[in-house]
Amino acid sequence: MAAEEFQDFVEVRYGDLLRTAFLLTGSRHAAEDLLQSSLLKVMRHWDRVDEPFAYVRRVMVNQRTSIWRRLRNAEVLTGDPPDRPGVDPSDQVLARRMLLEALDGLPARMRAVLVLRYWEDLTETETASLLGISVGSVKSQASRGLVRLRGVLGVDLLAGRAS
Repeated sequence: MAAEEFQDFVEVRYGDLLRTAFLLTGSRHAAEDLLQSSLLKVMRHWDRVDEPFAYVRRVMVNQRTSIWRRLRNAEVLTGDPPDRPGVDPSDQVLARRMLLEALDGLPARMRAVLVLRYWEDLTETETASLLGISVGSVKSQASRGLVRLRGVLGVDLLAGRAS
């Protein structure tokens, strides 16, 4: 019975979880790996999980944080040379790419706060609970993160206009 419930959960929420994993990693392949390894961990404890979606998100954040710590000083290779502009002519695609690159330059906790608050649309309390930090830390990390993103991107992120 538990295996069927887990399978149903994965079938229904896979897309949402993959989106969150992508926002945490910045890469579709890394997101798929992160989600799969998180689901394997959750599957072992499925019968004890009260809120599966929140639990899987928490496992993904914890795993991604561990990866960030391990790779903090490692060189990250990308498919695009640094001097090459976005290949897609669409402004929306270029803006998204720039935002993801700017997010990638933030510290792990700050990035996690911004992703959970503004993409996952969690409250400050939910974000704090998920990350195991205080609500004040969520507020300050979100505020500082938005200031840093505005500085890099030159836009008011919440209003969507150039500053």
